[in-house]
Amino acid sequence: MLRIGMGYDVHKLVEERKLILGGVEIPHTLGLLGHSDADVLVHAIMDGLLGAIAEGDIGKHFPDTEPQYKGISSIKLLEHVKGVLDKAGAKIHNIDATIIAQRPKMAPYIITMRENIAKALDIELDQINVKATTEEGLGFTGTEAGISSQAIVLLDK
Repeated sequence: MLRIGMGYDVHKLVEERKLILGGVEIPHTLGLLGHSDADVLVHAIMDGLLGAIAEGDIGKHFPDTEPQYKGISSIKLLEHVKGVLDKAGAKIHNIDATIIAQRPKMAPYIITMRENIAKALDIELDQINVKATTEEGLGFTGTEAGISSQAIVLLDK
C-alpha cells in the first residue's frame, strides 16, 4: 500500500552555532538553534517518513529532554528512522524536500546533502530531491530570523 508523509520543521537562526543542513556544515555567520544540530532539512524528512507509517514524529522518538540527543547529528537520527521504517516493512519510493532560507545560497551544497541523506536511508540518489527557495525578504525566513524546511515522502508499506 502506498503511503504519503509530510514533514515540516523550523529553527531560529542565532550567533555562535553551526549551520548544518542535510548533514553539511555551511559557512555562515549564523547557525540554527536546537537541542540536536537543528538540521531542519533532515528533521522535516524524518517527520515525513515517520508520519507516512503512522509512527508519530521526531519529538516522540528523540525527545529534547533526553541528554543523549544534545548536539547529536541529525543524520545519525535519520539512520535510526531508517531502522523504524525497516521494522514497519516500509520502502521509500521518493522524497522531495525544500529548504526555505533567505541566505546563504544552498545550490553549492545540495548534491552533498542528497548524498548524505541517500546514504543514511540506503536509497539511490535519484530517490531524494532537495531544492531551496527564498521568501523574497518576507516572513521570518525572509528576515533571516530562522530557516524552515518541508518534505513530502512516498512509501510502500
